[in-house]
Amino acid sequence: MSLSVVHSRALVGLAAMPVMVEVHLANGLPSFTLVGLAETEVKEARERVRSAIHHSGLEFPTNKRITVNLAPADLPKDSGRFDLPIALGILAASGQIDARKLAGHEFAGELSLGGELRPVRGALAMGLAVYASAQDAPHLVLPPQSAEEAALVPGSCVYRAAHLMDVALHFRPGDEAPEHGEGWQRVVPVFQASRAMYPDMADVKGQASARRALEIAAAGGHSLLLMGPPGSGKSMLAQRFAGLLPEMSVQEALQSAAIASLVGRFELARWGQRPTCAPHHTASAVALVGGGSPPRPGEISLAHGGVLFLDELPEFPRAALEALREPLETGHITIARAARRAEFPARFQLVAAMNPCPCGYLGSTLKACRCSPDQVARYQGKISGPLLDRIDLQVEVGAMAPQELLAATPGEASAPVRERVLAARALAQARQGTDNQALQGRQIDDCCALDAAAAQFLNTAATRLGWSGRSIHRCLKVARTIADLAGAERLSALHLAEAVQYRRGLQRQG
Repeated sequence: MSLSVVHSRALVGLAAMPVMVEVHLANGLPSFTLVGLAETEVKEARERVRSAIHHSGLEFPTNKRITVNLAPADLPKDSGRFDLPIALGILAASGQIDARKLAGHEFAGELSLGGELRPVRGALAMGLAVYASAQDAPHLVLPPQSAEEAALVPGSCVYRAAHLMDVALHFRPGDEAPEHGEGWQRVVPVFQASRAMYPDMADVKGQASARRALEIAAAGGHSLLLMGPPGSGKSMLAQRFAGLLPEMSVQEALQSAAIASLVGRFELARWGQRPTCAPHHTASAVALVGGGSPPRPGEISLAHGGVLFLDELPEFPRAALEALREPLETGHITIARAARRAEFPARFQLVAAMNPCPCGYLGSTLKACRCSPDQVARYQGKISGPLLDRIDLQVEVGAMAPQELLAATPGEASAPVRERVLAARALAQARQGTDNQALQGRQIDDCCALDAAAAQFLNTAATRLGWSGRSIHRCLKVARTIADLAGAERLSALHLAEAVQYRRGLQRQG
């Protein structure tokens, strides 16, 4: 047979689109032509495939005109993931393997010059797409590491192949039972039995108000801003926030791992652990929200299901901070370019930290501030009012005196705090089926109903502080979380009073 078809997939954002690798061998001047909107790294597969087939002890058809088409022709293809399908297509078209046996399989893998298979990006996204494509999902054949990723999808059938020859032996011509090389094996996923380990809140001494704010943020899914002088413990608190959150469900873990797999960050040892992404303050808007060609996820998508920690918040570029507005509201990001469009999930919890002024000691009892009022205003003005309006909790973290720090006992551990968080989240799920932070429209009116005294209190506070409608709604949702932590069915003025004090930490200068 001079024509063969091998199935694979191309990555377009988080989606893995089906691709047919068609190989035709014809008489004529020897050549190797590859078409189908392939990027440079895909076109370079010609030399890798030629060398891999030769060094595997197989025959490369040097006396034929080889044409490889990657269909559909208008779908961009990148990376070396098509090396293995192209090599198999050539072997099938030349009769060295049985083309009929390739049916019901999909392949991806980069080839070394010696024929070894190397991991590819997005294996988990490919596994999810294959499993969702049909009831009779095809078998996946992937390189080591990539196969372990794809096998995490429940019900998937994934085979690991370490070398091109392992695959060729399995699909050799004839009706005999397939022969398996040493590198061919079906992958059975191994999940960690123990819960993911996070830094413990017991390491934090003092800071009762900040610890309370972290508990409220974890219980309701709220965003949080920590303000205080250098060394007061802001970063230490933020790094322990993920340990207060519930365990990830299988679906959440799969989606988080699939995004990490797109950029090569997935580690099997961190399966089921909520990510904490902490980009440097020099990160650009593209690094945060994603972009490029083809579109890649940014830090906000890599933090999906976990925590995005932005330390030194005012030092981030203004454009990068403003790009966070929509994802904070919607929970997803759409990257639109002239030729391509991709959508990535971005439902993260924002934890930000900042100093109150350029020198960092405004309001400190331990060291005098040397900044002028104009310098303080310009520094705080780097955070716009619309962005600050979307941050639910704004808390001051005071510095502890040396004698207080040395004499203080370890704080409450993460485990009991997490139990209270789980109980509050269970109340919210039973009441409205979602976290309090996600309440919208009429749900806010139904779940955050106020009596006359509480309504009067909120009206007075909102008028004096000049709150927007969004600020009022976010205050109500925080108060609902505080009431859930207390086990109360209705909001009271006491719950609202605590919620109000968490939105007075920074004067808005935007």
